[in-house]
Amino acid sequence: MHYDQSWMGSGIVGGIEAGLISAAAGLLLFLLLHGWGRRHHWCDARKIGWSFLLASILTISGDLWDMFYFNYANLQSPALLRAELAQVHDPEGLGLRVLCELLGVLLGIYLGWVVVGGHRSNRGGNHHS
Repeated sequence: MHYDQSWMGSGIVGGIEAGLISAAAGLLLFLLLHGWGRRHHWCDARKIGWSFLLASILTISGDLWDMFYFNYANLQSPALLRAELAQVHDPEGLGLRVLCELLGVLLGIYLGWVVVGGHRSNRGGNHHS
């Protein structure tokens, strides 16, 4: 799903901005799913996995689809390629933006896990499925 990227910078600046958005989404979703998972006795892995999937769908999927499409679609004419590229914000920085979004989701979820004390809760071998 694409969100409005017209205000974002190009290159590494746009990648960092996209990564920060993804980090915020990962953090927020992990905190929401932590509350839900606590009531339903979810283990940390389940909370992390669902947070990663949802944050990725919300923030990375549009750029990831564009990256896949431009690598595998059969764009037979330069005019069609130009038309498709014109719809993408900073097509030259697409791969960098996807990488930053992926790292942002991971960072956001990790920060959420640290905030809720996940790094302390499993020391005693307390594992719930």
